Amino acid sequence: MSMSSQWSIPGAEGQPILGDTNVPAAGPRGVVLIAHGFKGYKDYGMFPRIAETLAAEGFIAHRFNFSHSGMTNEISTFARPDLFERDTWNKQVLDCRAVIDAVADGTLQGQGLAYTIFGHSRGGATALLTVGRYADDSAFLGPCGIACASAPSALNTLSPSQRTQLLAEGFLESPSARTGQSLRMSRAFLTEQLADPAAHDLMTLARRITCPVLLLHGTEDPTVPAACSRQLAAAIGTSARVKLIAGGNHVFNTLNPLPADAESSTQLKELLTALTEFAGSVC
Repeated sequence: MSMSSQWSIPGAEGQPILGDTNVPAAGPRGVVLIAHGFKGYKDYGMFPRIAETLAAEGFIAHRFNFSHSGMTNEISTFARPDLFERDTWNKQVLDCRAVIDAVADGTLQGQGLAYTIFGHSRGGATALLTVGRYADDSAFLGPCGIACASAPSALNTLSPSQRTQLLAEGFLESPSARTGQSLRMSRAFLTEQLADPAAHDLMTLARRITCPVLLLHGTEDPTVPAACSRQLAAAIGTSARVKLIAGGNHVFNTLNPLPADAESSTQLKELLTALTEFAGSVC
C-alpha cells in the first residue's frame, strides 16, 4: 500500500499548484509527474488510479492541478473560474517547469531520481512543449521519458470563427458539462500565440526532444483523433512510438469519479501496463 500526501507550490502569477503525492512502500526507483488536460484536474477519473498503480510499482507519483485550471481540492466545482479564464500555454509551461524544479531541488519528494512526465490530452501537449522549449537550457533537468495519452498535435484548435470572436469580444464561453458552469477562455490564450508563434509551434518544438516518448491513444477517441499521436511521432522521430488502445475513448473508458473499489476498464488497464513498463524501462 502506498502512502499519499498533499502539497502546494507557487506557479504562474504566484498562484498555487496543488498536488498529491503517492509514495511506494519500499525505496522508490523513479518519479512520475502526472499532468491533466483541459477542464481536467488531479483527482479526475483515472488520475488517482494511475498514481496508485505507479506507486505500487515503485515510483513516486506527483499528480497536480495546473495553477490556472480553476480547480482546488474541492472537486465538485471550478472554484476559481477567474483563473481558468486567464489560463494560457505559457502559464502551463511555467507550472510544469515549477514542478520539475521542485523535485530537483528537494521541495517535492524524489530529488536525485530520474523522472518521467505523463500528460493526458492538453497535459501531454504541455509536457512536450515544456521539454521542447527548455531543450537547450543547461539549468533544466530533462526527463528520462515522456508518456502522452490522447495528446493533440497542435496548440490552437480554434476554428477561424472562434478566433475572430475571441479577438473581437475578448472571451469564448466554454461550458462544463460536469459542473454546469459556463467557463470562459480569455483573449490572452490566442494573442499569446500570435505574438510568439515559434514558441507555440508544437510540431517543430517536439523535434528538439531526445528522450524516449510513448504516445498512447484510444482508437475511438472522439475528442482528439488518434492521427494526432501519429503526427507527433513523425515529428519527434525514432525516439517516439505510438501505442493504440482498441476501443479507447478520450479518457480510456474511465468513470469520473472512479470509485476506489471499481475495476479499471480494459482500456485503462492497458494504459496502466504500458505506462508502468515505459517508466520502468526509461528510469
